[in-house]
Amino acid sequence: MNNSDSIEYAAQTDIGLMRLHNEDAIAICPENALTILADGMGGYNAGEVASEIAITVIREYINEKINRFLSILIPHQPDELLTIVEQAVELANNTILNTSLNEPQFMGMGTTLVMTLCYRDTLVVAHVGDSRAYRFRQYELTQITRDHSVVQEQIDAGMISAESAQYSDIKNLVTRAVGVGFPVEAEVNLHQVEVGDLYLLCSDGLSDMLPPQKMQEILQNSATSLQETCAELVNQANLEGGRDNISVILFRIKSIRNTGLKQLF
Repeated sequence: MNNSDSIEYAAQTDIGLMRLHNEDAIAICPENALTILADGMGGYNAGEVASEIAITVIREYINEKINRFLSILIPHQPDELLTIVEQAVELANNTILNTSLNEPQFMGMGTTLVMTLCYRDTLVVAHVGDSRAYRFRQYELTQITRDHSVVQEQIDAGMISAESAQYSDIKNLVTRAVGVGFPVEAEVNLHQVEVGDLYLLCSDGLSDMLPPQKMQEILQNSATSLQETCAELVNQANLEGGRDNISVILFRIKSIRNTGLKQLF
C-alpha cells in the first residue's frame, strides 16, 4: 500500500485580491509523506524566489535521504527523521542566504516555512515564522505550531490578548525566517497521529483572514472532498478581503500501519 492509500492530500495556492505576485510555494510528496509550504518575502520577485528555493531544496534533500535509508533497509526512528528535517531546513536557509549575497537583486529575501513528514504514527512538524500547522481531531481544531512573531511575543508576555492580536498593525512582523541569517532557528516537534486526523498547513494569508472558529466550521464539512475544502478556505479568505497570498495544504490520515516513507517494514 502506498501513501496515497494511507494519507489523502489536497492543496491550493491563490494570489489573493491585493498582491501582484504569488510569493507562496507549496509541495506535496505522497511517496514520502512530505508536505511543505513557504511564504516568501522581499522586494520585486525576491519573495517568490526564496520560497521556491526553500521548497526545492527541502524536497530534494529529504527525498534523497529517505531513499538512501531505504536502499540499505534501515528502519527510521523519530529522532533520525527530526534530524533529517532540521538538516533540510538548514540547507534551504544557507542556499537562500548565499543566493541573496551573490545576486544583489535578491538581497534581503527570505521566507517563512511550515512542513510535515509522516512515518507510521509519528508526524514531524517544522516551522519558521508565522506559517502555521493545525490539527483537526474529534471536531476540534488545534494550532500545533506557535508563531515566531512580535505579536506572539506580546501575547506570551500578557500585553495583548489572542483575540485583539487579530487586529494588530504589526501582526505580520516575524522574528524568524529562512534565509535571513546564520543559523536558522527552526522549531521542530513530534506529534502522534490518529486515524481520522485532518491536518491543515497554511500561510498567514489564510490565518489572518479567517478566525480559528471559521476554519473549524469549514473543516467540519470536509467529509466528501478535501480539494473542495481547500477551495472553500481560499474562497472565504478572499471574501474577507484577500489581502495576501493564500496557500493551503490539507491531509487526512486514513490508516497508520502503512503510513509514511514508502513503508517497507
